[in-house]
Amino acid sequence: MRRAIPIAVVILSTAATAFAQRQPVDEVDPTIGNVGILLEPTRPTAYLPNSMVRVYPVRKNALDDQVQYFPLTILSHRAPDLFAIMPGDGTPLTYDNEHAAPYGYASRLGDKNVGVEFAPAHQAGIFRFQYLDGNAVFTLRNLHKGSLKVEGKDAFSGEETVDGLTAYFYAETNSAMTPQQDGKSLHLSGHVTDLEVRYGVSFLSVEQAKKNLRREINHWDLTRTREEARKTWNDALGQIQIEGGTDAQRKVFYTALYRCMERMILITEDGRYYSSYDHKVHEDKRPFYVDNWLWDTFRAMEPLQTLLNPEMQGDKIQSYVRMYQQGGLMPTFASAAGPNATMNGYHAAPWIADAYNKGVRNFDLPTAYEGLRKRALDTTILPWSLGPKTSLDDFYNTHGYMPALHPGEKETVSGVNAGERRQAVALTYEVSTDDASIAQLASILKKPQDHDLFLKRATNYRNLFRTDKALAWPKDDKGEWIAIDPKFDGGMGGRDYYDENNAYTYTWDVTHDYNGLIDLMGGKQKAAANLDQLFREPLPTNIYTFQGKFPDSTSMMGQFSMANEPSLPIPYVYNRLGQPWKTQKRLRYVLDSFFPATLQGIPGDEDGGGLSSFVVWSMMGLYPVTPGIPVYDIGSPIFSKVTIHLHSGRDIILAAPNTSRDAKYVQSATWNGTPLSRLWVTHKTLTAGGTLNLTMQDVPNTTLGTKDGDLPPASLNTDPTQFE
Repeated sequence: MRRAIPIAVVILSTAATAFAQRQPVDEVDPTIGNVGILLEPTRPTAYLPNSMVRVYPVRKNALDDQVQYFPLTILSHRAPDLFAIMPGDGTPLTYDNEHAAPYGYASRLGDKNVGVEFAPAHQAGIFRFQYLDGNAVFTLRNLHKGSLKVEGKDAFSGEETVDGLTAYFYAETNSAMTPQQDGKSLHLSGHVTDLEVRYGVSFLSVEQAKKNLRREINHWDLTRTREEARKTWNDALGQIQIEGGTDAQRKVFYTALYRCMERMILITEDGRYYSSYDHKVHEDKRPFYVDNWLWDTFRAMEPLQTLLNPEMQGDKIQSYVRMYQQGGLMPTFASAAGPNATMNGYHAAPWIADAYNKGVRNFDLPTAYEGLRKRALDTTILPWSLGPKTSLDDFYNTHGYMPALHPGEKETVSGVNAGERRQAVALTYEVSTDDASIAQLASILKKPQDHDLFLKRATNYRNLFRTDKALAWPKDDKGEWIAIDPKFDGGMGGRDYYDENNAYTYTWDVTHDYNGLIDLMGGKQKAAANLDQLFREPLPTNIYTFQGKFPDSTSMMGQFSMANEPSLPIPYVYNRLGQPWKTQKRLRYVLDSFFPATLQGIPGDEDGGGLSSFVVWSMMGLYPVTPGIPVYDIGSPIFSKVTIHLHSGRDIILAAPNTSRDAKYVQSATWNGTPLSRLWVTHKTLTAGGTLNLTMQDVPNTTLGTKDGDLPPASLNTDPTQFE
């Protein structure tokens, strides 16, 4: 009887075992968050940074005891899966001894204990199936409309089309197999104990998939591919080195960083790519990236990538420019299959403005601006829509807010998505931020009329701030306030008026003009009281009823929801109110409470880096609050030392040698030995290299960073060039 090789040893044999030898990649636990709080969980996905190949075990949920199949890759973060491979006849199998890492996966499946291993390359991957009885059987099948083809005794290929995009694969086995085709499935069998299946994927052709395979995996050595993937990951994650913290905190940090490095996806194949934006194949010397959800990522993930890899950031933005040139629309959600009409706003604007004002210049700004301006003024801004302007857009452009319907009033505008509704307040607030960014770009391009137009539009959120309630509030088309419960009304997810959140969250969603909001509230003292109350305000009903209507608003502290991206900068608002110790206290509480190193370690939808980027920034002790303003707030660092290795060769060192669970308050700060009276630092200062040293204690310093001249920039009229 052949003795089984322990799968855990196989996949983890290259990982250091002694703590002193542990490297960043060893800290990553892809199972964190695999059990969703209410909605989408994370997946234990194996991939390389920005790679086309992304593989994970598909289950009904993370606690189900069966694996349904493994996709050869996925089209976009989370779904849809492309092609399916599975040992046996393709039916689900129980699993055991499962181990997941960024660079690979391993488990044993079914009653026969078939060993499964996987290792990724960029546009290729390799599986190893271990059959203890020597009878190898596995199944490939189409998950969408497509076909499979036998190319020989040891080769096969396939294609399938989903969302208008055709994907291809070419695969080979290290042993001759007998094929049997059955509709959408291809069953392959042979007499071999250790069967390896290597494959390439493509959006161009089967022949290109074969070329991708030959370029990346031209051998039969899964261990070699896994070692190469591990090194790639260790180099990428090692750009940020941390010291201190607990084992769990280090695991949470590097797992979050791994999730921030999934996207965008590079789909250039030997200098060519297929674009779903004009349905043509293009030759381009520059890389072409897809798969970004800017509603989720512009706030923290993209600024993180701007800091870590500015050249790639420019390539990604130029990819958006290409999409606009090819399809006539500047997208927000840019899928490989084309622009997705998802969420609200045109958040390519804050992404691009933020990158440009932090020194990213390797993209076509005039054309990018042209696309952004057109998106704001010449197409509809209605949620979940990419169509032409409607009467509601004309109303918005004239009156400066999106009008809402009264409870029970029927929708009469055909362009409004029936399920997503008008989101009248949320949309007005979100695009105000976008317009502020377009105003910045107009100033850079010396377009004074455009600058004035978009700067005025950036104040539109003020039209829906109700001073007697101190909340963001809907108006009808006559300019009258609508009678609502600001915590609970608006239908599913509050979408008649808000979006996935209620009035309490959206009131603070003005990162571009906190000073304007503070003035509307009656000054810093009243604004601080309102912010305190946000974290204390009770639910309008029991939690079951509330989250049945607002499933995205989980992990609540009062009316603050840690589960959704508009909430991410809220703890940092205290810095602008002259109460930075409250920022420090709130940050530690939410990090400790809502981001444990467990299966339920994500407080809501992680959104492919959306929430994880908040974790990375906040655990380091910095945060990019306002898009386009090149400064970072100082928070409360978890680690005693963080070293960020920049592509320029310089290092940023963030030192807090006495930080601890209790010592969370910043007592003093220095930059390269020079004392700081403020708790923020410019991008230019950081990227020049040096050391930010923070002295931490267990009691607040209620004077540091509290004077008006020391507060972070928070005005709509802030000129980003003053920080260059």
